[in-house]
Amino acid sequence: MNPAPHTLAQVETLVSQAAAALGDHEPAKAGMLAEQALRLLPDHPAAQHLTGRALLELNQLGRALDHLRKAASLDSKNAEYLAHLAHALARARRLGEALQVACIASARPPAAAETPLTLGMVYMDCNVHERASAAFRHAVAMAPQHALCHFNLAVTLAFTGRIDQAEESFDSCLALQPDFWPAYGLRSRLRRQTSARNHVAQLQALLHEHAANDEAQMHLHMALGKEAEDLGDFGDAFTHFTRGKAARRQHRRYDSAQDSALVDAVIRAFPESRPQAQGYGSDEPIFIVGMPRSGTTLVERIISSHPQVHSAGELLNFPWAVKQLSEARQAPPLSPAVIEGARHIDLELLGLRYVDGTRPQTANKPRFVDKLPHNFLHAGFIAHALPEAKIICLRRNPMDTCLSNFRELFQENSAFHGYSFDLLDIGRFYIQFERMMAHWRRILPGRILEIDYETVVAEQEASTRRLLDFCGLPWHEACLHFERNPSAVATASTIQVREPIHRGAIRRWEKYGDLLAPLERLLNDAGIATRD
Repeated sequence: MNPAPHTLAQVETLVSQAAAALGDHEPAKAGMLAEQALRLLPDHPAAQHLTGRALLELNQLGRALDHLRKAASLDSKNAEYLAHLAHALARARRLGEALQVACIASARPPAAAETPLTLGMVYMDCNVHERASAAFRHAVAMAPQHALCHFNLAVTLAFTGRIDQAEESFDSCLALQPDFWPAYGLRSRLRRQTSARNHVAQLQALLHEHAANDEAQMHLHMALGKEAEDLGDFGDAFTHFTRGKAARRQHRRYDSAQDSALVDAVIRAFPESRPQAQGYGSDEPIFIVGMPRSGTTLVERIISSHPQVHSAGELLNFPWAVKQLSEARQAPPLSPAVIEGARHIDLELLGLRYVDGTRPQTANKPRFVDKLPHNFLHAGFIAHALPEAKIICLRRNPMDTCLSNFRELFQENSAFHGYSFDLLDIGRFYIQFERMMAHWRRILPGRILEIDYETVVAEQEASTRRLLDFCGLPWHEACLHFERNPSAVATASTIQVREPIHRGAIRRWEKYGDLLAPLERLLNDAGIATRD
């Protein structure tokens, strides 16, 4: 039975108002209006869709998925509905399903640039960066005056090794929106700046013009630090890195004691070697862990250059699976409460849920690499939930590691990098890393291969053979030529790993001289040697 004309008109008015509220960043109002429309017409696809989107912005993920699924089922040819359903699935870490829905949406004609823009973000979440790049190109073609489209395209072009095109896209973004601050730092990192070609004058002018804008100060100082370092002015570089990090640190609630408490909780959860758990018997995963910026991407590229290995990127699947099975599901993923609540979980189910959550991306090759550095905190869970999985931990000179973290501006809302906005906080986090790895060495002897970045650089073939042997992989010459690997790299090392191995990053810290003396004292006082 068709609705009465006045009812349909009333619903269309409510839907239009809900869409406007969502565009004005008022999700609560949008949800209220859309739900009023649903009370009149429960099967109205646009009302279902807007209700789902509003709930998603309000972080009510389960209810959002219900409404977005309903909208897509009512109008299965609507690319926008499918794209936002895929986005919600990706938010829920159901990446396999998200990828499938995104691919269906990509085959539908989009009504506006927002649809390919949303699909591009889903593809990035799923580590399918070539598809993401194609989606963002589509978005740029549909909305050439939209700075965000150019920015996202630039990011994926960088990930896929198209450096000159990435720089052009960042320039296009900034020409359209000069206050798109993250673009400045990312552009500076695309190549080595020279005295003949750099952005120093532009960045300094913007720095003075926007002195009261903390976000601008953070990104501009970090960009200037990178360019000053390239130009050989390490004192100026250090000043810029310090000021850039300080501009953000004042707005973050971080206490290094929380990382110490997290390691305490992990040690309590695994006080000694447990009897070998049954676990889930898959030998597919290869975990590469360690401090961020310690060479994990280099080793990932070496191993994933093997034809039997798929690069899955930095998956959040394992921390997510631990959290979902923990008794403290409402706590942040990396927190003592989650670790405590997961002490007695079904480890076989944990392993199964983890591997299943990586599908279908990881199913096309016999093995896959999960390169989330912070999984060093989950090594005990990994070892018992996946007894056949391999775990490789990268080690690097402590000073170079801490400096590299200080030079890098990690994702601002990351749950993993709260320590990274102060040099000594980075040092304190490194001390916790050492404490954690010493514990695993004691209770999981021989289970984790620890390998030095410097050794990989100095003895490339011997190190490659050692890595492949540990993983149970036959020798393959392609692993010596990782720089030819065409797959995307979605980390800060995306530029470096497209070059042959070199020693340029070894002992970089010495160029900063006494500026790093407080960090060295902190590490030495904790018993950590810095000059081996």
